Amino acid sequence: MTVQDIRSFNRFYTNVIGALDYGRHLYAPYTLTESRVLYELAHAPRTDAADLRAELSLDAGYLSRILAKFERDGLIERTRSTRDPRRRSVTLTARGRDAADLLDERSRESVGSLLATVPARDRPRLAEAMRTIRTILADRRAPRREDVVLREPGPGDLGWIVQRNAAVYAAEHGWNADYEGLVARIVADFAEDHDPHLERVWIAEADGAAVGCVMCVRDEAPGAARLRLLLVDPAARGLGVGDRLVRACVDFARGVGYRELLLWTNDVLSAARHIYQRQGFVLVAEKPHRSFGVDLIGQDWRLDLHGTAQ
Repeated sequence: MTVQDIRSFNRFYTNVIGALDYGRHLYAPYTLTESRVLYELAHAPRTDAADLRAELSLDAGYLSRILAKFERDGLIERTRSTRDPRRRSVTLTARGRDAADLLDERSRESVGSLLATVPARDRPRLAEAMRTIRTILADRRAPRREDVVLREPGPGDLGWIVQRNAAVYAAEHGWNADYEGLVARIVADFAEDHDPHLERVWIAEADGAAVGCVMCVRDEAPGAARLRLLLVDPAARGLGVGDRLVRACVDFARGVGYRELLLWTNDVLSAARHIYQRQGFVLVAEKPHRSFGVDLIGQDWRLDLHGTAQ
């Protein structure tokens, strides 16, 4: 391989994705760089300018001009950071989130149209080639906190939730196939019948690979939602993924009008319990049971969404 090979590929791919005229390509008033900034803000809602600059490798002056434009257009708000008073936190407004959602939708449609031209038999080979490029150029480094994004599930992700939950809990806690069956039923129920306005799944992704998940679904109790199937892959632990997933679930549930968020877990899952406690959940009941081939203590947790507004 030569430098010219890589440059030739770059020219080809920028034409494929319309990078040189990204706004017109997606019928939107944003350049590719502006769209990436909106994407990062939409998937990391508590971000400051320094985080964005490091994540996107942008010149400070260039990023400042983009953020100033977004602020004039009513897409963002900038406030003093609670983590570091010297920094400015950047958050999307409702208008900004609508703009980010529209861009994401049009980008998915664009990629879907491109993928539709690829024969089904060639798609696994294409996906593997893309993973190979990412893996080699990333030098097989471990994922970093800033590499993780939260996104909606794509094709195959719901199956990944079932497979990865079963594998992780079998390896770490000795749970048998009964647990895999439970997860499969929860996922199947969501896939077959859910209200996209009131129920949602998040996939945490790092370097193109899924590393975590959580679900928010309606509960039988009036006005209540239920957090289900929180999982952080062992390779991504220590990066704050669990907190981000639970916070996304809490923010969504509060935003669509639920009064409380409920969850059921087991006492052996201490890391998850600490996340729930940090996010304001309160333990309301415990009960011993035998499930998944082992003796456990089940726990019910509750979060009052009206009393914990951030």
